[in-house]
Amino acid sequence: MVHYLDPKNDLTFKRVFGEHKHLCMSLINSMLTLDAPIVSLEYQTGELIPEISDLRNSIVDVRCTDENGRQFIVEMQMHWSESFKSRVLLNASKAYVRQLDRAKDFVLLQPVYAINFVNDTFDRSPGMENEYYHYYKIVNIRDTEKQIKGLEFLFVELPKFKPLNRAEKKLHELWLRFLTEINESTEGVPQALIDNELTCEAISYMERAAYTKEQLDAYDQRKIDAMTERGIIIDAQNKGITEGRIRGAAEGKIEGKIEVALNMLNYGMSVDDVSKMTGLSIQQTEELKKG
Repeated sequence: MVHYLDPKNDLTFKRVFGEHKHLCMSLINSMLTLDAPIVSLEYQTGELIPEISDLRNSIVDVRCTDENGRQFIVEMQMHWSESFKSRVLLNASKAYVRQLDRAKDFVLLQPVYAINFVNDTFDRSPGMENEYYHYYKIVNIRDTEKQIKGLEFLFVELPKFKPLNRAEKKLHELWLRFLTEINESTEGVPQALIDNELTCEAISYMERAAYTKEQLDAYDQRKIDAMTERGIIIDAQNKGITEGRIRGAAEGKIEGKIEVALNMLNYGMSVDDVSKMTGLSIQQTEELKKG
């Protein structure tokens, strides 16, 4: 019996979409309605997101540019936080601005598309129970046909996705089925995914036997990291510590880290959790606890 891994994991997501251009191109074309579909692309190197020790684990990035110079940032977010939207905006803006290094003229700037798959439900407003596809553009609020082009954003709530077998959206649905139906508990791959050449190839990269022991250890560590991050954030929020202060602890200066660490300790959080969340060492955290 074949055993599979989860394509939403950092290591496996990059294996599929960060190493195989034709699969990444198919995914993007299936998610976006572009004036001209992508026919070729090149991966871009260089990290856009600042390295944040404990809050970086659940983000997966694939960045590429097509033959027309359009840029695409594809990310997987294992759980939702309001600050994720700000990070998406920051990343896309950075990618847009960096074009000036070679464009030398504003009119030569090409659009940036941020495609974000979220393995969590974030829009719980009435009437949005089944709406998994959220597309944003910069538009005039009175006439949405008038658009400032340059930045566009897509958020896909994976838990809400339900396949409807629409012929006109075949690849769109197949890729989302790949992301939502293939995981460690999969015993039988859906025939529709096998019948399609692209998704069938992607599934072959999910076979556990295709990975070395070291890669599987890294895969498991990413799972643990994502679960730890989620648990810490939920625990901190339950104790009354806002997400902004949690993020500030990881991203801010040492003074901010110390202040938030003290608050966390006062709320009864353990030294280990506070150390992981703020980036302070165990010794520094213990010293703060002692007062």
